[in-house]
Amino acid sequence: MMKWVQAAAAAFQFLSRFPVNISLDYSPTLFRRSVKFYPLVGAVIGLVVWSGATGVSYLLPALPAAVLTLILWVGLTGGLHLDGWMDTADGVLSYRSREQMLDIMKDSRVGAMGVLACVLLLMLKLSLIYSLIIDGHHYSGLLLLPLIWSRWFMVHAMYSWPKARGKEGLAGGNFHGLSRGQIWGTFLLAIILSGVAVAILPLLRSDSMLWTTVLLGFITIPLAAWVAGTWLARKLNATLGGLTGDTYGALNEFVEVVALLMLVLLLNHM
Repeated sequence: MMKWVQAAAAAFQFLSRFPVNISLDYSPTLFRRSVKFYPLVGAVIGLVVWSGATGVSYLLPALPAAVLTLILWVGLTGGLHLDGWMDTADGVLSYRSREQMLDIMKDSRVGAMGVLACVLLLMLKLSLIYSLIIDGHHYSGLLLLPLIWSRWFMVHAMYSWPKARGKEGLAGGNFHGLSRGQIWGTFLLAIILSGVAVAILPLLRSDSMLWTTVLLGFITIPLAAWVAGTWLARKLNATLGGLTGDTYGALNEFVEVVALLMLVLLLNHM
């Protein structure tokens, strides 16, 4: 039991800024064991973001409420995935050779392409949060779904595509050799957490709403996450010859915003 507690703590320490005060001896084994809890980290971040959105929307107009919600969202992750998104944009959009792209992604400095990619992503995410708040949909637990399934896809990507730097770097050194059982365990946890999210429905008023939320939670959002993430992962794999720690973060951000976009699109047409 203790090893799974340590794995869960490692997942929260690595992917979030929650104060998990447990001293851990990080090793590749612990990293690999922790991935099973990635959807749980997403769900907890989503729960806090959802609670924050609900609270600030009572006090403020929709736009400043959306801005504060986004600040909370980014703050809870420590900007970890945004950093990967920016580094990936800097490398891939440099249109250099594969080796030069990987070198650019290792550079701690952010270039013009990374800044542009970050600004555009945050603008889109802000507009989607605003849409949910102004239409009242933020009161439902469906806001948790993009955070759950984006983190599930990171684990799926770790298993499904090769590592661009072999066994070097964060990806190759710590996430190499995931088992099929770990992947299915992560998927099962994402399904269970989606069921919890669907159950948090103060907006529930009719049977039609129930079936819509079930469709969103168990089919539409998971499918959108898989399709969008697979498309980008294949592009990155073809360009870089595999994936890296930075591209996992980029995939998380991309899948998260696509799932959020699908959520807004479908909720606004119910």
